[in-house]
Amino acid sequence: MSKIRSYVLPIAMILGLMLHEWCALFNVATPILIFAILLLNFAPTKVKKLKVEGLDVFIASFQILVSLGGYIIIKWMSGNEIIAQGFMNGVLCPVAASVAVVSCLLGANRERVVTYTLIGNMLIAVVAPVIFSFIGIQQNVLFVSSFCSIFMKIGSTIALPLMIAILMHRFTPKLNEIVCRYKDWSFYMWAIVLLLTLGKTFDSIILHWEGNMLNILILGILSLIMCGVQFGLGKYVGSKYGDTIAGGQLLGQKNAAVGIWMANNYLNPLAAVFLAFYSIWQNVFNSWQMWRFDRKNRK
Repeated sequence: MSKIRSYVLPIAMILGLMLHEWCALFNVATPILIFAILLLNFAPTKVKKLKVEGLDVFIASFQILVSLGGYIIIKWMSGNEIIAQGFMNGVLCPVAASVAVVSCLLGANRERVVTYTLIGNMLIAVVAPVIFSFIGIQQNVLFVSSFCSIFMKIGSTIALPLMIAILMHRFTPKLNEIVCRYKDWSFYMWAIVLLLTLGKTFDSIILHWEGNMLNILILGILSLIMCGVQFGLGKYVGSKYGDTIAGGQLLGQKNAAVGIWMANNYLNPLAAVFLAFYSIWQNVFNSWQMWRFDRKNRK
């Protein structure tokens, strides 16, 4: 099965490119699949072991400070609002809700990954509306309105499966055991999410390409650089806490769907191209990690 698993993500990416128009249509199924993925990953999690660590503080601080600092520097040096917004949104974007899928398969500590998945997403749900009240196309929108909108988009996806998992732990342990048996299915469900998300991503890039080629190319190159920086730095800091994989995935793997939604609703829509490209780079890297991991285990 591991031999097949190594090629699932590249196949999903190729199909996403080929079937991008269909993927954009069926992308409405993504939230349902993510809900199921999170439930399968939360079910084996020992809630009592969830605790905030220095790694969580570092990643949260990096996302907020570097996103704002990068926006100011890029805007000052180039005067290009689209590039500055794309960078800011790409770094600020919350960690992928499905980050536990790849992280745990690669050997990361499940409780550590789940802890920052919750903290990181809730934090951005609070911080993003504050930033968007000063930057973007809807600066006149009330903080409460944008907060509720972003919180519902992020919070409902994360909180509900966690609550169900906690209730199963407490009141229906046998049902929880049954759900835990199928936790490996989450990888293949995530591959379907990847197919649909990347398909929509490719569709978005093609849609914006005409007349914006230079900005799109710059955003693509910048997103590639930041993908390498965030995964590399995350792995380095994670190694200081005894979990290189968790550090890399938590800082590097982004919830591109939410980030693109934030850009389309609160920033210049073209800024979403940063995360559109970023989702490609991060999944190429994850595919390579999976291939290398499976190859190492087979030896």
